[in-house]
Amino acid sequence: MATAGYNEGLLNRLQDPAYASEYLNEALSEGSQEMFMLALRDVAKAKGMAKAARESNLNRETMYRMLSEKGNPNLSSLTKLLDTLGLTITIGMKKSAAL
Repeated sequence: MATAGYNEGLLNRLQDPAYASEYLNEALSEGSQEMFMLALRDVAKAKGMAKAARESNLNRETMYRMLSEKGNPNLSSLTKLLDTLGLTITIGMKKSAAL
C-alpha cells in the first residue's frame, strides 16, 4: 500500500518541469541508460503516456518500447518526447575537465 502512495506522490511531483528536470539529471548522473530510460518513463507517465505519445507524434507502443529498460531511442524521438514534456537536453563540462 505504501508503494502506491509513493508512486502517486512521485507522479504528482514529476508534473513540475523543474522537478522532472532534476529527477532526470540525477538518473543520468548514475551513468546507466536503463536508469535514465526508466526515469524518463516516470516523467512521461506523470503527463499521461497516451497524451505524451500523441503530442510527440510518436506511436504509443513505440514510445513504451523506447522507454523500457532496454529502450534505445534515436535522438529525434527523444527530443520530440522531451519537448512535449517541456524539457530539453543540454551539454555541460564536467567540473574535473580541464581544457
